[in-house]
Amino acid sequence: MLDAVQPDRYLIDSQNRHVTSKTVVGGSGADVSTLKSAKPVAAKPVAATPVTVKPLAARPVPAKSAAAANKSAKPVQAKPVTAKTVYLTFDDGPSGLTGEVLDILNTYKIKGTFFVLGQQAERRPEIIGRIHEEGHAIGNHTYDHNYTELYHKFTAFWNQIKQTEEIIRLITGERPQLVRAPGGTAGKFDAAYFDLLEQGGYKVFDWNVDSGDSKRKGVPADEIVKMSTAPHQGNEAVVLLHDGAGHEETVKALPRIIKYYQKVGYRFDILTPEIKPVQFKVQIEPKKGQPGSVWIAEHVTVNAALFRQGNHLEVDMNGLAAIFRSGEYRMENGKLLVPLRSAVERLGGRVNWDASNRTAKVWLGGRSWTADPFMGTIQSGKSQARQVPEIGMTGHTTWIPLREVLQLSGHPLKAIVSKGNAYKIQTL
Repeated sequence: MLDAVQPDRYLIDSQNRHVTSKTVVGGSGADVSTLKSAKPVAAKPVAATPVTVKPLAARPVPAKSAAAANKSAKPVQAKPVTAKTVYLTFDDGPSGLTGEVLDILNTYKIKGTFFVLGQQAERRPEIIGRIHEEGHAIGNHTYDHNYTELYHKFTAFWNQIKQTEEIIRLITGERPQLVRAPGGTAGKFDAAYFDLLEQGGYKVFDWNVDSGDSKRKGVPADEIVKMSTAPHQGNEAVVLLHDGAGHEETVKALPRIIKYYQKVGYRFDILTPEIKPVQFKVQIEPKKGQPGSVWIAEHVTVNAALFRQGNHLEVDMNGLAAIFRSGEYRMENGKLLVPLRSAVERLGGRVNWDASNRTAKVWLGGRSWTADPFMGTIQSGKSQARQVPEIGMTGHTTWIPLREVLQLSGHPLKAIVSKGNAYKIQTL
């Protein structure tokens, strides 16, 4: 559950920040009956082994005020991909408006990336659960957005990232690896912020299209649409929007923004750790009070293990393929567990949640059945409900054995084959 991407360190030049990364894959995940060596991987601090920490050297950067830095900051964008892609990102939620944003995205059948505040996630865990369940990406936007605390010293920023990470993990069962700095990194991050977050396993994302919806109070929808569709470099548009309180005009503008990018041939996608991030240049001098090597070893170095990626899972069900990355499935009592809604939808089915009965109605492979995560039962047709102890809830997510999903769809599991960095699930 704690596996994820372990990237190489970024190579950073203070005048022109170039980003390179390489994903290393290897790990766990299969039925014990078939892959007896597979075991869940847990992150463990390496206390007994000396840790060598690369020192943080001061980097000469022309001194500028924060205001000047923000004004002149330009994003450093990774090499563009061939297909034109737009990433709609939403900061500062969840709020009472986030549900409306999700409804709009569902209407247009597209996904977005939500950089959430821990403080708001505590207040609205059901919205975090919905974002996760509907297949959108969740990123970490710190706990309370307090510039004074966050940018005074790195340890304060780190503490808020970890606080929010734990809140989201308790709701969704997963740790967010994506990070966005409140206000963006320009004029706020020195090189150490970038370096240490990267060492800790995080991916920091800025943007290259600013909707301008937070420039002042009450920015009208027409202006937000104009700014959100402004020309930009490359084939990738990372659009900054806000779904926090007071951004009703952003909600009004969203359908028009979506229609524009559809019209000009963009595909919509979510940000992931595998995508090279858009980042602003480092524009400030190194901050005072940099963390020491002991603190880095105890907090940052061991943290990367939480995101170290294991093998991914590939399921082929009657020609329909679904891929589950490490962290999107887990082992329990010798069985592979997957998130119910995510698994069913990836395999071409659908799930409806009955809030009154607290059960999930599933349609998949021409069959229907009901899962009760609170009673730990499954009922198919008119047959009596049977116990499946592994079914349960983590936060707002229902987890179920993959074998049950395949069996109930009429395509029982035939074999699990380990090939390269993947476990391939074959069905009848």
